[in-house]
Amino acid sequence: MLDTGPLQDAYRALLDAAATVAGADGPIPAPPDGEWSADEILAHVSLVSAATVAAVADIAAGANTTYDNRAALDAWTIERTIAHAGGTAGLRDRISDQAAALCALAGGTALSEAELGTLVPARLLSKDTLLVDQPMPLRDIVTGLADAELPGHTKQLLALLPERATTGATR
Repeated sequence: MLDTGPLQDAYRALLDAAATVAGADGPIPAPPDGEWSADEILAHVSLVSAATVAAVADIAAGANTTYDNRAALDAWTIERTIAHAGGTAGLRDRISDQAAALCALAGGTALSEAELGTLVPARLLSKDTLLVDQPMPLRDIVTGLADAELPGHTKQLLALLPERATTGATR
């Protein structure tokens, strides 16, 4: 069984940051060139979360799977996800439900230790940089969300806040 406490905490921090950005006084400045808006960040996280749930469910079902985050980087797919979710509130609800599903599947008895150790062909990019192009244990894919992916996007969300709101959000 996988300890999903850190994953739950990482999702909670991300959703808290998203709520802080959504509730900020005044307009949120446009992100710097080449960076995502809050909704684009949330859509990306939703797509990554869905891919992770799918990989975990596939292994639990005894199926072969792969893990590839390129769709979660595609601008058209991100915009479509924002529209389908209905914007910020829908994205936050979607991510919350995906987090609950992922934690239930990965942290419960749905997967054995052997299944968590299953090597999954993985391709992970960040912007245009290839980070991983090799099989990874399923466990590492899930814990990578808690260790790097979600905290990175939490910081990215908070960086969108006007200066005065950032000070209050980090106290």
